[in-house]
Amino acid sequence: MKNKVEELRRDMGLNQEELAKALRVSRQTVSSIENGKYNPSLELAFAIADFFGKRIEEIFIYEGRKQDEEK
Repeated sequence: MKNKVEELRRDMGLNQEELAKALRVSRQTVSSIENGKYNPSLELAFAIADFFGKRIEEIFIYEGRKQDEEK
């Protein structure tokens, strides 16, 4: 799943550590989410959306199963 967390964070002038503190997660968690290595729980996704004043769908982009689309 792609996301716009890094873009939104940078637009607010925050570093990963500052965002992590606001969300009460580790900096490594923020990094992993930004790099697409970790999809947040639904609760964390809502917290991220609330923090940025956006809807979840505006931040997290579900791409579906690419293999199913190729068949």
